[in-house]
Amino acid sequence: MTAKSLLTALLPLVSDLSRELPEGERYRRLLEAMRALLPCDAAALLRLDGEWLVPLAVDGLSTDTLGRRFKVSEHPRFEALLSSAGPTRFAADSELPDPYDGLVDGLDEHLEVHDCMGCPLFIDERPWGLLTLDALDPERFEPIELDALQAFASLAAATVNAAERIERLANRAEDEHQRAEVYRHASGQQNREMIGQSKAHKRLVEEISLVGGSDLTVLITGETGVGKELVAQAIHAASPRADKPIISLNCAALPDTLVESELFGHVRGAFTGATNDRRGKFELANGGTLFLDEVGELSLTVQAKLLRVLQSGQLQRLGSDKEHQVDVRLIAATNRDLAEEVRSGRYRADFYHRLSVYPLLVPALRDRGRDVLLLSGFFLEQNRSRMGLNSLRLNSDAQAALLAYQWPGNVRELEHLIGRSALKALGNCKERPKILSLSAADLDLPHGSVEVPVEAPTVSPVALVSGDLRAATEDYQRQLINACLERHHHNWASAARELGLDRANLGRMAKRLGMK
Repeated sequence: MTAKSLLTALLPLVSDLSRELPEGERYRRLLEAMRALLPCDAAALLRLDGEWLVPLAVDGLSTDTLGRRFKVSEHPRFEALLSSAGPTRFAADSELPDPYDGLVDGLDEHLEVHDCMGCPLFIDERPWGLLTLDALDPERFEPIELDALQAFASLAAATVNAAERIERLANRAEDEHQRAEVYRHASGQQNREMIGQSKAHKRLVEEISLVGGSDLTVLITGETGVGKELVAQAIHAASPRADKPIISLNCAALPDTLVESELFGHVRGAFTGATNDRRGKFELANGGTLFLDEVGELSLTVQAKLLRVLQSGQLQRLGSDKEHQVDVRLIAATNRDLAEEVRSGRYRADFYHRLSVYPLLVPALRDRGRDVLLLSGFFLEQNRSRMGLNSLRLNSDAQAALLAYQWPGNVRELEHLIGRSALKALGNCKERPKILSLSAADLDLPHGSVEVPVEAPTVSPVALVSGDLRAATEDYQRQLINACLERHHHNWASAARELGLDRANLGRMAKRLGMK
């Protein structure tokens, strides 16, 4: 490689350093230039985040790679690259498993990577991440001088540094990030990342950033399984309260009396079993955020008491006349149409308007395009690690099936599908494979992506009037639920959606009706 060719490849990147470019475009150009300078089948830029490597840009690898999070301790090649001060090339016959085996884009047959090299990136003399190059030809990198990769890595570090400085100045996010880190370490919770690149997802992230900096009450709406709790956590992390706790309560999981106790606390003797004074969620969240999930399930009585607390900031524990002052930001979530609940008299209008100061709709997975592949990559890497596999990937027909499906259960359904399919596919292997590829058949998704409405089952009028009213009603409910489950291949989330019920409520109703 001549000095002239190296200079030709690096000059456009030097020019980019002074330009305002979107982070993704800046990193895409970086990898494009590297592949022109150092020909390979795949390249990646990964950022070190604690004990994880997060792909920021890939070229020549499958889309789902961007959704994966590689735990460094589980990938010996990454460990070796990070522990080196400069470029490293692995022998073609190296026994160390390659994290990218099976992930080279467009290949379903020749899966294994045979030539691999990489280089750590340092910013302010601290390891920031990695540049990696992979090839299917065992001798592809033989003529390449490692000095060329080192020179490129130095400019790549400058590119990354420039991108990060521009982002900090544009978003003023550094302080918020530090506060979020303080709370995350204090609570011992792993940072749960929102993954996606679709326009719908980006709009959601922008709205989270906008409302996060305020103290407005937020009502998060969306279908079951879209990730409303994750959105609530992101709003809290982007708020001035990020260094304070976020306390959660699922309002559908408890009866009214216990909901009141959980929210407001109680004093000793307030009810049977109340042996000690106890603070409620509001007091625990004082100074921070209270997240009420399934807020559509609250009774009118609890709504009235909550409204008073939201308006005055004062509450009384159950069984006590003493007032407690709290400073809490409320975030609520529901998959119900609360406006319709108000019109039907099942929800207080004043409480609804107090909750929906800033309504935030979380898009359904079917409206997020290729985000389904990024999320699949995240779940595939989780399951690869859990199952002790070298590689867990999707065939092209599996990717197409995921993109075509309508996802009535959204991200939660995708997570469960990937876990279930991986386990079944591994169970069908006679010998433990190095690379486990999931096909469309392994995913076993329903045929067709459009749900065709089906008329409700015809019920004999005699069945409705025989016996007392309660027995007849319960019998009809059983028939309706059974028919709906049959149409959805016993997918309870899909059946609940058609019936206009929450998944948990449908389960409780079925149990009460004596259904299996």
